[in-house]
Amino acid sequence: METIFDACYLIFDLITGILSFVYKKGNPLFVLYGVLTLTLRGGDALHLVPRIKRALYGTNDKIKRQLGIGLQVSSITMTVFYIILLFIWKFTFPTLQAPLWVEAMIWISTIIRIVVCFLPQNNWTSEEGNRKLSVIRNVVVAVTGIGVILLYAISGNMYDLHMNRMVAAILISFGCYILVTLWSKTKPKIGLLMISKTCAYMWVIVMGLQLLF
Repeated sequence: METIFDACYLIFDLITGILSFVYKKGNPLFVLYGVLTLTLRGGDALHLVPRIKRALYGTNDKIKRQLGIGLQVSSITMTVFYIILLFIWKFTFPTLQAPLWVEAMIWISTIIRIVVCFLPQNNWTSEEGNRKLSVIRNVVVAVTGIGVILLYAISGNMYDLHMNRMVAAILISFGCYILVTLWSKTKPKIGLLMISKTCAYMWVIVMGLQLLF
């Protein structure tokens, strides 16, 4: 079931990203949504495809290494995902000005997160990983998420676009992601929350589709 869900998610992202470019109508907002979707899909694919292979054919050292590298890349692309959401907010609500401290919080935490993700001490390809750096990475990206949440809370339901729903989608994705990161190794079943996290990402993408069509 996980394999089917992962495959459907990757296909959904690919189709949605292509649609955003095909029907962009010269609007940079839809170009951004296309970039957002394909960035998310590209990073997740490097992590999910090895998971699909592991489920179908079993595990080996090569797949373990692919999973580790995929996790590193998806951690970085997830961070970039929120930066793109910042620009989407600016293009969606051009009459609003993001508070300087909120934008600074987003950018600074993003840079810190990406730098930490590149540290070799993360031991991405090792099953043990590095719990201390894992906590640091997730605390920092939580700050990024809070900043983006604040922006969409400020804009609310402006222009009747219902983009205030972005607040709920981000909260769900972060809540599930952090719980899985902290406790999945000791309580494997909690890993099922990644499905809810992925569905929250799909919800974010659907919000872009509603603007497009």
